[in-house]
Amino acid sequence: MLIKNFKSLILSKERKIALEIIETGLSALDYKKNVYLSKYDIIRVNQSETLRQSDGIYLIGFGKGSAKVADILRKKINFKEIYVIDVKGRYFRGTHPLPSKKNFLFTKKLIERFEGKLTKKDLVIVLVCGGGSAMLIYPKIGLKRYIQVNQELLKSGANIYEMNTIRKHLDLVKGGGLVKILYPAKIISLIFSDVPGNDLSFIASGPTVKDKTKIADALRIIKKYKLKSVRKEDLIETPKEEKYFKKVKNILALSNLTALKAMKEKAESFGLKAKILTDNLKGDVKDVAKFLLKEIRKSKENILLLGGETTVKVKGKGKGGRNQELVLWFLKHLTADKHGYDTDKRGYNISLNQFLHQRSSVGIISLNSDGWDNTEFAGAIGDKITLEKAKKLKLDIDKFLENNDSFHFFKKVKDGIYTGRLSINVADLVLVWKT
Repeated sequence: MLIKNFKSLILSKERKIALEIIETGLSALDYKKNVYLSKYDIIRVNQSETLRQSDGIYLIGFGKGSAKVADILRKKINFKEIYVIDVKGRYFRGTHPLPSKKNFLFTKKLIERFEGKLTKKDLVIVLVCGGGSAMLIYPKIGLKRYIQVNQELLKSGANIYEMNTIRKHLDLVKGGGLVKILYPAKIISLIFSDVPGNDLSFIASGPTVKDKTKIADALRIIKKYKLKSVRKEDLIETPKEEKYFKKVKNILALSNLTALKAMKEKAESFGLKAKILTDNLKGDVKDVAKFLLKEIRKSKENILLLGGETTVKVKGKGKGGRNQELVLWFLKHLTADKHGYDTDKRGYNISLNQFLHQRSSVGIISLNSDGWDNTEFAGAIGDKITLEKAKKLKLDIDKFLENNDSFHFFKKVKDGIYTGRLSINVADLVLVWKT
């Protein structure tokens, strides 16, 4: 089982089913089943014209899971050289979620090796994985301040599109910058998406994709979030010349939709009605939690499935992650909503005691597919059982939310989900259920 504390979490039939569905989704993210190159999979790749006509074949990979994919490909392709950075595996060990000197030195070495040194007959296979924005870095500004920019972005409440727009205009390898360095070689880029909506130009800040954003877009985001660590003069324009991208093939190899489809099939095997609501979930956790509660209550389905990435505006000094905070806000709305199962006939709020004794029930699971929700928990599960345990322990949900301390809430009620770090990052998986 990928969910290591599965047995301790299955305190009801509903929980068991929900957790089995999530387990199925995580298991579906298997590189061996999903790695392919365009119209030809890795078994036939050596027969392709592109590979046979190449003088040298190189492999570059970055992000969580790139080491695993590199291991698969090197068994099928005779690479001249391999450059891969991941948080684990046999290759270069980098850091995530923040950039570091390690990541910078890896990128510097890669640039020194390839810039201006490849020919038209060379082929570079590039593995672009979630977390690549932090691992492949060559900023225009100093490394120390670049790390500060990333720290500020992670706490600002900006979504992944906004954060990566800023990163593109601060870094020479992002926003198509890597393609310029590898020019004039042919490039096949396998992209493993951790970005809601799977816009290839934003996954790992789009190092092999022509960028459509401009400095003006970055400036608007800086103003919107009142960012203090980045200035107008720090920004650079991304490569726009078409010549760099003529021989680049970008392929979406894996996304959270892969997991969502497997989860839907598993839910239906239990005789439940399930619906994939979106693979592009985004927004502040407080608003998303309210939206999810409303959707499950009005839905004809028993199960709603979503993939994406929410945001948190960090104001407190507690410990947690966006998935745990989403579940905690869901519980907060669950006990305060005036229009759902927790109201009396007149429409007024009923007490928590009355709510806990109702037969109807709703619940939620939200977790990061890479097993790390800014803490050792991948995410959390929340339902009536969670509220019963919180009531018994006299835990005040409001206080934990005010301090952004969702981790310690779920640690106390023992409803955090633990998988350990997983070698995949396709953003978050969310399951909402009702009985």
